Amino acid sequence: MSSAKPTYHPAIFGLAVFATVWAFVLLITGAMVTAHSASLAFLDWPKANGQWIPSHLSGQEVDQYAHRAVAAVLALSAFVLAALLWVKKERPSVRWFGVLALGCVVAQAVLGGETVLQFLHYWLPVWHAIFAQLMLGALLAVAVLSSKWWVSERPQLEDRGSPSILALAWLNAGVIFLQSFLGAGFRHNDMPIWPHTAVAIAVLATVVWTAVALRKRFGNSPELTKMRMMLHSVFGVQFLLGLGAYWAYMKNTDAVEPTASMLLLTVTHTAVGALLFAVALGTVLCAYRLVPKKAAMAVSSDERVAVP
Repeated sequence: MSSAKPTYHPAIFGLAVFATVWAFVLLITGAMVTAHSASLAFLDWPKANGQWIPSHLSGQEVDQYAHRAVAAVLALSAFVLAALLWVKKERPSVRWFGVLALGCVVAQAVLGGETVLQFLHYWLPVWHAIFAQLMLGALLAVAVLSSKWWVSERPQLEDRGSPSILALAWLNAGVIFLQSFLGAGFRHNDMPIWPHTAVAIAVLATVVWTAVALRKRFGNSPELTKMRMMLHSVFGVQFLLGLGAYWAYMKNTDAVEPTASMLLLTVTHTAVGALLFAVALGTVLCAYRLVPKKAAMAVSSDERVAVP
């Protein structure tokens, strides 16, 4: 195994954290666009009513233009981040996650533009929402992999259970991602509510399964204990928000304009759903860093486990 010590670059880590947080802000503004039915506030793209900076904005145009402005800042941040990762010759895993993040941002922009130009047809709003989750996940990975915590010495933990904690964490993240896809389909009126509701039960099962495994096998690990607590708490909030959002939706089915409570609940439900996916991916990354595969446990105690 490699004995070279990876270098920590504060500037790269800081930019990665900013981009990750900013991607979450972008998700919130996108949820507001959907909640306000403002996707077609402008019928052109990338300009807005033929202008890069409109002289006047009103009503739904404010939501749509704010979403585009936030997206522009994120695109620039992702480009600079990807460039820095290559200039600084970061580890291959970090560099390629940076490229993936930039690719997702570009795909997001193209899908967002096509969503407008194609008048919300062809499931484009759903794919636009899904690539937002992938973009958030890739940026989160860059932030974690470029952190001082990741490159510093960490105690390696032995996983004595089956299936492995890494497999459970991946399963949990995958089911939550599927739930996000189905939720986007329902929000954009491309599928009924029942698939989203059914998979919510599966999310409950995988979150509990993963959390129980974390408690039983790694109860003495501060990092994995924190991830377990975050999984429980964020899922609990998300579950309650889902009930509230559906109640508000049913109550306002015939309303001409969405009520303030419906807007608040649906936007918050979407945002916390993205946060739950981020926590699930964070659990995967923590497990990958702290719990080596069983083959790696055969390394002698005087050898250092390589940092990916």
